[in-house]
Amino acid sequence: MDLHNFLIPPAESARRKGPHDRIVMSSRVRLARNLKDAAFPGWAKKPERIRVLELVQPTIEALPEMKGAFSGTMDRLSSLDKQILVERHLISREHAAKSAGSGLVLNRDETLCFLINEEDHLRMQALCPGLQLRLAWATIDAADSALEKKLNYAFSPELGYLTACPTNLGTGIRVSAMLHLPGLVLAEQINPIIQSVNKLGLAVRGLYGEGTEALGNVFQVSNQMTLGESEVAIVERLEKVLAQIIEHEENARASLLEKKPKTVYNHIGRAYGILANAHSISSKETMNLLSLMRLGLDMGLFPGADRSLVDELFILTQPAHLQKQHAEKLAAEERDLLRADMVRERLRPVSRPQAPGEQRGAA
Repeated sequence: MDLHNFLIPPAESARRKGPHDRIVMSSRVRLARNLKDAAFPGWAKKPERIRVLELVQPTIEALPEMKGAFSGTMDRLSSLDKQILVERHLISREHAAKSAGSGLVLNRDETLCFLINEEDHLRMQALCPGLQLRLAWATIDAADSALEKKLNYAFSPELGYLTACPTNLGTGIRVSAMLHLPGLVLAEQINPIIQSVNKLGLAVRGLYGEGTEALGNVFQVSNQMTLGESEVAIVERLEKVLAQIIEHEENARASLLEKKPKTVYNHIGRAYGILANAHSISSKETMNLLSLMRLGLDMGLFPGADRSLVDELFILTQPAHLQKQHAEKLAAEERDLLRADMVRERLRPVSRPQAPGEQRGAA
C-alpha cells in the first residue's frame, strides 16, 4: 500500500474541528509498552527486534478499529515518506531513523497510530483535533486493553509497566496538547507561563517535541512523570492546566487588541505582505508568518477567509511535503523558491487584513 495515497489530504486534515481549536490544535495520549522476556529495542539485536515486530504487528492489525489500516516496516518506507510522517506528527524523529525490525500501523482516519520498536517495543497513540484529552485517553485505553489480552506485557506489581526510559515507568502514559500561543509570545508573557507550567511538573516543548523550537508559536505541553499517579488523574491535571493556558492566551489577545492594536495590525499586516509577495522564503519564516496570519483570521481581520487555508499551508510548506510534489530532488534554495510561489498563489484570493474600522468603512 502506498503511504502517500493512504494519508488524508492536507486540505481535509486542516478542516477538522475540535473544542477550543483556535488555540488547541490537537490532543494526544501515548502509551509505552514492552513485552515480557524480550530485550528493550535499544539493547536488542536485529533478529530479536524482527521477532518482536512479527509478533506485535499482526496483533495490532487484527484490532477491529485498525481495519483498512496502513501497516509497514521502517526499512521499506522511503526517507521522504518517513519525514512526511514526522511533519504530520504521526511518528517521532527517532522512529524515522529506524530501519529493519521497526514498524508502523496507522488507522484510516489517522486517530490511532502504533510505533513498533521505537524506544519501547510498542508506543501507541491516539490523536484528536482540538482539546479532547478524555476522548484520546478512552480511545487508546480501549486499544491497549484489547492488546493486553493477546500480548504478554512486561509489568511489575511494584513499578507498573516497565519501560526503556525511567520517566515513562508506571502507567507509561504521555498526555499532551499542541497549542498555538501567538498572543502570549507577542505580549512577552510566554516565558513566565512556561516557568509556571514547569513548576507544576509538566513539560513545554517545541513543534516536534523534545529538543525542538516553537516554530509558528506552537508549543507542546505534556506530563513528565508517569509513576505514582493514575492515568485519569494525569489527564485531569493536564486539562486544568490547559484551561488556564487557554484563558491566558485569550486574555493576552484581548489585551493586545485593546492596548496595542496598531502593533498587532502591524505584525499581521507585515506577515501577510511578505507571504503574499515573497519570491523566496524558508520553511521557518513561513511557519512564523503563517502563525501571525492565523492570529489575524481568529481576530476577524481577513473577512471571508477560512483558518483551514492557513492550517493547510502549515502542512504543505514543510520541506518533505513540498518535495513530495516534485519528482526531481530539490535543493534548499529551490524549495524556498517553490514554497514562495505556492504561498503567493494560494493567498491570491485573500485580501489584505482589514482593521475593524476599515471593515466598517468598506461596508
